[in-house]
Amino acid sequence: MPVLEVQNVAKSYRLPGQKTIPVLEDVSLSVELGEHVAIVGRSGAGKTTLLNILGGLDCPTSGDVRIDGVSLFHGFGAARRRNRVRASKIGFVFQSFHLMPELDIVENVVLPAMTGAVKIASPRTRAKDLLAKVGLSDRMNHLPSELSGGEQQRVALARALMCSPRIVFADEPTGNLDKLTGAEIMKLLFEVSETPFALVMVTHSQEAAALCDRVLTLGHGKLA
Repeated sequence: MPVLEVQNVAKSYRLPGQKTIPVLEDVSLSVELGEHVAIVGRSGAGKTTLLNILGGLDCPTSGDVRIDGVSLFHGFGAARRRNRVRASKIGFVFQSFHLMPELDIVENVVLPAMTGAVKIASPRTRAKDLLAKVGLSDRMNHLPSELSGGEQQRVALARALMCSPRIVFADEPTGNLDKLTGAEIMKLLFEVSETPFALVMVTHSQEAAALCDRVLTLGHGKLA
């Protein structure tokens, strides 16, 4: 069974005056455990909208997304089920890091474990181990504001892997980084986790996309 199954997903927005703007039309795909997929396309093509739907952060107008066979949007209790799947099976890496500024980096990495969806014997120990793997052993007590952009993205990567997700969604993970730092982040993304996971990444970087098993282009609301 694929980790990710996307079935005929469509998304449109209704503007004032009842005008409807379609963004996604009949998007379907599947991703296996361990497979790395890049989604590319022009700005405004709907890549981030699609990624947010795949990760259960937004809802489609129609269609469905399944993670390990579990529907995110259909059936009784879908919202609660979606929250549970996000907490236990999904990791997120964002372009703007989205770290909590008042927490040190260990506390930031521990955050996904606070839901209790995945049992971790010693969350702080695991967080420190992950931070060491991404090269931040000497920064454990630092706040995000005290780190460079590349270091903050390393923290975000460690946070995404905290609960050993089945799939990671990455939205322009190298977009705010210089070319060399971006290459380092991509290398870590593929190598840090001790367990395999599927990756779906939105990127404008040809170098980052070339590292993936498949590259899909989103245009006119559809994947090719």
